[in-house]
Amino acid sequence: VQLQASGGGLVQAGGSLRLACTASGRIYSYYNVGWFRRAPGKEREFVARLVWGSGATTYTDSTKDRFTISRDNAKNTVFLQMNSLNPEDTAVYYCAVRKLPYGNYDYWGQGTQVTVSS
Repeated sequence: VQLQASGGGLVQAGGSLRLACTASGRIYSYYNVGWFRRAPGKEREFVARLVWGSGATTYTDSTKDRFTISRDNAKNTVFLQMNSLNPEDTAVYYCAVRKLPYGNYDYWGQGTQVTVSS
């Protein structure tokens, strides 16, 4: 599975962006697709996750009221809609896939930069 992330950019605080992660290769219904981010000087952190088949979602506490993860099965694409962005959301955002419902992620995209100005 290869992943291509896109949609990052520069936005003012309070604005919105939608990231996309397109997968080449088969995504099975039990695969998890996740979004992570790494802010400057910080460790990578989990943002959101979606189970491909059921659409069940999980979010980190800091984003659950502002971000929405969704999928387009026909396009093999997962989206991350980000609203009410603030400068603390500035990071490189990565999408990833894991083949099991637990443990490490197996495939990673290249990352897309999101910068939120105050």
